Amino acid sequence: MSKRLLAMALSVVTLGALTTTVAEAGTSPVVRTDSGPVRGVSTGEYQSFQGIPFAAPPVGDLRWAPPRSPEPWTAVRDATEPGPRCAQGAGLGSPASDAEDCLYLNVISPAGPSRKPRPVMVWVHGGSFTSGAGSDYDFKRMALGGDVVVVTVNYRLGVFGFFGHPELGRDSGAFGFQDQQAALRWVQRNARAFGGDPRNVTLFGESAGAMSTCVQLASPSAAGLFHRAIVQSGPCTLTWPDGGFFPGVPAGSPYLPRAEVEAIGAEGAGKLGCADVACMRRLPAKDLVNQPIGTPAFGTGLLPEHPADALKAGHFARVPVLTGVTRDEARLFVSMFPGQPFTEEHYQELLRTAFKEKAPLVAARYPSAKHGGPAMAFADAMTDRIWGCPQVGTERLLRERTRTFGYEFADRDAPPLFPAPPGMRSGAAHGSELAYLSDLAGFPAKLTPAQQELAAQMIQYWTAFARTGNPNGGELPKWRPSPRTQSLAPGRIGPVDLAAVHDCGFWAGL
Repeated sequence: MSKRLLAMALSVVTLGALTTTVAEAGTSPVVRTDSGPVRGVSTGEYQSFQGIPFAAPPVGDLRWAPPRSPEPWTAVRDATEPGPRCAQGAGLGSPASDAEDCLYLNVISPAGPSRKPRPVMVWVHGGSFTSGAGSDYDFKRMALGGDVVVVTVNYRLGVFGFFGHPELGRDSGAFGFQDQQAALRWVQRNARAFGGDPRNVTLFGESAGAMSTCVQLASPSAAGLFHRAIVQSGPCTLTWPDGGFFPGVPAGSPYLPRAEVEAIGAEGAGKLGCADVACMRRLPAKDLVNQPIGTPAFGTGLLPEHPADALKAGHFARVPVLTGVTRDEARLFVSMFPGQPFTEEHYQELLRTAFKEKAPLVAARYPSAKHGGPAMAFADAMTDRIWGCPQVGTERLLRERTRTFGYEFADRDAPPLFPAPPGMRSGAAHGSELAYLSDLAGFPAKLTPAQQELAAQMIQYWTAFARTGNPNGGELPKWRPSPRTQSLAPGRIGPVDLAAVHDCGFWAGL
């Protein structure tokens, strides 16, 4: 028997043994995972399991090491509360944590039986690779509305997830991505125990979670771990100019070459008084959590090349992809720039930093008077330059080799994540679509009836895509493959020319 056939046989045997044991509706369901039994919560409508370990605590010698299997257990483990957040500083709606024992996931699904295993959707949270947790997202509306199993995962963040050092070799800057793959392997082993289909797994995420999904699409070691991908507000070809993403942030992309990540890590370690990784592993988590020495790397064993280069070369998984951005992405980030409210002088200074001698061309294309003031003008320019036009490029590269569906979330009355400063309107800012797909911890959203209808439609699109690789189904407005990008707004679902909306002809010629 070949190794491949043997692995398939072992998988079938394992999954067959992991039969769900569920109590009556409204009581406490117990499921046996491959590490041990867990007890969750059932409302009769849905059941949830939280804080299930998918890897051993990455502490001590396992700090900056590939994730290991968790220690098995025999007694029924409580799974009614989420595990600790991975170590992180305080962020936007995200509390600080110094917990390294954080590799836990959460599962939510309809409580009733299903005629056949349900599609599984694995959510990777955003947060600039430095903050957030899987438990920040409650996907019961998606689980019930689309009859799917949703898994949300934690992964190591910041310096703990993306630290590089010459001693760490080809794992430098990739530990958080390794955690994501460990969670996907857990899903392959355990999906059936929760009523899910391990042969129909959709990886989806927003912002850093979308960028992570780009990484997993381009990662040879992720092959076969998922069968569809949804990339929300994290185009695989995303780049930014000097100071365009945030003041003081130089031009670049979310990923750096491994050699550069290792040089940054070695320099940062020296500033902390450490000449080697062993010394760094002895430092308390609280002394590391806010160190800016963790950046996702390519040129690693997990990610051999930059995701944009992988797409251009065709070195990515040929799975169906649903991908999109919001209409006003950059307004969230510009709202957090210092020096609010913007003056015209500040706007022109930002343009000179970002575009040097070509700044007057951008100022003429995005005049303050036309865009509602200097802050709004800069945000609109950065939306087009950083998000909208890279999204057009990403869709083009994907559709050359796989079935691709593009969207733009365009509800400019979406509930904001936080109040906009004077002189700004949030519009359909970065992250504004999240409240339509899940309930967000710390950001309770009050949707109007029209927005609730849009939310239900989006959930149907997302889960139909997870089920079949095509978002179409039922009586929803037809969604055609890219380049026919779909605009998503209350009462206004239909095709949109994304390149024209974001003035990509101008940016291509700049």
